[in-house]
Amino acid sequence: MEYTKTIKFKAYLSSLMYITITSLELRGPFHFFKLAGMALQITRQMKTSEGFVHYKSTGLWTSHYTMSLWKNEKDLRSFARSGAHLDGMKRYREVAKEIKTLTIAGEKLPEWSIAKDMLKKNGKVIANY
Repeated sequence: MEYTKTIKFKAYLSSLMYITITSLELRGPFHFFKLAGMALQITRQMKTSEGFVHYKSTGLWTSHYTMSLWKNEKDLRSFARSGAHLDGMKRYREVAKEIKTLTIAGEKLPEWSIAKDMLKKNGKVIANY
């Protein structure tokens, strides 16, 4: 009986995908226009990337958030370390005063209230300018 539970649990774990939740605090409201241009290029890259499943974004004034769902960690990392996303990460100092991120395993993107709470409690500050 225990063996069957272990097999089912391992199968469940292998079916989970990767969710990345990110927050970006702009230097000021007028930096939104530069952010929007960068985000357009990054979103185009993401939507054509291997393993990409789903994406959501929200934001107001100087606080902006994104969530993306990926089939596996390899594809997520490949996207993050290439193309428009890599260029954007090198240039975020131009628009952001803080970037925070959290990557978790899951089946689907969480509701925004839950995602923001998880990010606040467990997110890693990857840039603080």
